[in-house]
Amino acid sequence: MTRRARLDAIALPDFGTPADAPFDAGTDELLLPASIYHARLERLNARAADLGCDVLVVYGDREHFANLAYLCGYDPRFEESVLLIDVRGRKAPHILVGNEGTSYIRISPILADMTVERYQPLSLLGQPRDSTRAFTTICADYGIGSGTRVGTIGWKYYSAIEGESADTAIELPSFMVDALRNLTGDRALVRNVTALLMRARDGLRAVNEVEQLARYEYAACFSSDAVRAVIAGAQPGMTEYEALAHMNPRGIPLNAHMMLSSGLRTRYGMASPSGKRLVRGEPIVVAVGLWGTLTCRAGFLVESADELPESIRDYLDKLAIPYFEAIAAWYETIGIGVAGGDLHRVIHDRIGDPFFGVFLNPGHLIGQDEWIDAPIYAGSDVPLRSGMALQVDVIPGTGTDYFSSNIEDGIALADEPLREAFASRYPEAWGRIMARRAFMGEVLGIQLKPEVLPFSNLAAVLPPFWLAQGQALRMG
Repeated sequence: MTRRARLDAIALPDFGTPADAPFDAGTDELLLPASIYHARLERLNARAADLGCDVLVVYGDREHFANLAYLCGYDPRFEESVLLIDVRGRKAPHILVGNEGTSYIRISPILADMTVERYQPLSLLGQPRDSTRAFTTICADYGIGSGTRVGTIGWKYYSAIEGESADTAIELPSFMVDALRNLTGDRALVRNVTALLMRARDGLRAVNEVEQLARYEYAACFSSDAVRAVIAGAQPGMTEYEALAHMNPRGIPLNAHMMLSSGLRTRYGMASPSGKRLVRGEPIVVAVGLWGTLTCRAGFLVESADELPESIRDYLDKLAIPYFEAIAAWYETIGIGVAGGDLHRVIHDRIGDPFFGVFLNPGHLIGQDEWIDAPIYAGSDVPLRSGMALQVDVIPGTGTDYFSSNIEDGIALADEPLREAFASRYPEAWGRIMARRAFMGEVLGIQLKPEVLPFSNLAAVLPPFWLAQGQALRMG
């Protein structure tokens, strides 16, 4: 018999708020122990050597910091930064920072194992530039010269879809790329190897250590609690700013700007809040992304469908219920060894009709950056693996007055050894995870495989009508 979803009274439990960050000995805030960064660098060097690289050049800036932070725990704040890595192991990693980075670089747990150089062109405009070596000189002194095989790591890798020269399509600043090509003497020797870290199939960042997953669960508690508070507090007559003020994301660094929009502004998709006042009967959406997590919900500012415009009073049956059923099937399908294409099919078999307007990947990898890569797409044979952190991220874009519906939350996949390590190392977080699993199964009717670890305190809860407190969809 086909299972159907229905709107019901649902008491969402308090899954708990972490008292402290998941500290490990020798760490600061959400950073990891130095040993983990060293292990990451060793794995990267081994992979880069297999590709024939002699030196890696890793670029980061405020928007594209995650690869750099993954390797050394340093995320540029106002400036850019460049990490030079000798794959051959002859020299220590050498990091270039701007004027203000010379202080903040001290946050790196492996500072003692890197050399640091102030390279002032990375600084903000108008700041001193009178005490710095040329980029070409720095690279030459690090061993980059004629015949050196250089791999660059930015924030995107390319394929034949983007052009015939995918390996030499490089998104670093052009003056850096020009310098590297001039030093090596052959354009083909400077290659984009960002896939070593970011590719969903085999990139190093696709799979996380237990320590990293614990920090993502910690952040997910606060992003989901923040969205839950906005839904509970939003009232007609408030401005969007006032509604968003119910959030308390605790100051964990953002991986996306805070979003809240209502009425016609929801059609912008990713708008920040404004002074517009909330109006009963209008659509509304809210989202917040912190390192390792993003939580989003969308619905209508009403108590029931009777308050919707007459033309869309079938919103539940036409959009929200089919959407929730597809999300429930996604959750029940995902697991270790499942191919990304299977999850794509699960969604499009149910809400693939053009009305729903589902265009982007129905799920992706998440890290300190909100989107690493997506193993979930039509025909994907990429198997999902233990240690992956993933978002359910299925966004109907109807382009009509029906607006949308949304459940976006994070999970991790963990085989039995990883689950045992998580439970042993982080028992408080493990208790929250087990409580969410039980709630999803017993209350929402969503049965998860043992390896699926829900991180969100909203745990697949979808309230279509924000003024109907305590009502949400569940599987029958």
